[in-house]
Amino acid sequence: MTIEIEQERCIRCGRCVQVCPSQIMIRNERTKRIDTIHPGRCIGCGHCVAACPADAVLHSGFPPQRVHPVDRGLLPAPEQVMELIRSRRSNRALTPRPVPDEALRQIVEAARYAPTASNSRQVSLTLVTDPERLRRIADFTVGIFDTTARKLMNPVVRTLLKPLRPDLYRYAERFAEMRREHEAGRDPILRRATALLIFHTPASNRFGCEDANLACQNASLMAQSFGVSQIYMGFVLTAARMAKKNAFARIAGIAGRPQAIMALGMPAFEFPNYAERG
Repeated sequence: MTIEIEQERCIRCGRCVQVCPSQIMIRNERTKRIDTIHPGRCIGCGHCVAACPADAVLHSGFPPQRVHPVDRGLLPAPEQVMELIRSRRSNRALTPRPVPDEALRQIVEAARYAPTASNSRQVSLTLVTDPERLRRIADFTVGIFDTTARKLMNPVVRTLLKPLRPDLYRYAERFAEMRREHEAGRDPILRRATALLIFHTPASNRFGCEDANLACQNASLMAQSFGVSQIYMGFVLTAARMAKKNAFARIAGIAGRPQAIMALGMPAFEFPNYAERG
């Protein structure tokens, strides 16, 4: 990793000094000249390159072809962003139509631009569109919860556990209903979604959950802009965490720990209203 300041171009504005999280850029208070120290500290965030108005930062990780001016004319107004956020709902009324490839591509791309702790960028994205694999993931989830429900409804376990953990029994009956619905082909898990986006990280990543869910929110808003429904798959994620180690990873074809899962599909209709949050 090499980082240099092209002194003939540098206008001594000090922006790179202000934004560098690793304090690699330094400015001489007398001459205002900017130089670099400890380049090994660089986390590859690109703040210095993005902030420089004179293209004076020469960073080996960000050659000129990877640096692009921001087109402010394409940025939405705050009111447009807020309307997008307000209109986003987990619409579970889906059609069999597949999500267009271009929409899927940009949803994944939006997720890639989410921030990560220390710019670790260890969030991996796996997009599942194969109907057979989607079915296996739904089968897996229903199976985990059906087994759990049977244990919870054991008379001895119920007598001992329900007074202590009434929250668990909120879902016990629902688990049985889910199994019946699944067997009848009504897909209570994926809701007939045609794509599943799985966010996963190495188990060693201390901020894996936070990083993945930031990426998930980026993907969700991009999907909303395309008119694609997104449903956070809490049941699938919970089942993955309850199962034996790596059981879900083998079925889903991923490496590492699943941290967030989103189902994607084309809606049967759009919500004409949004309800104010209390």
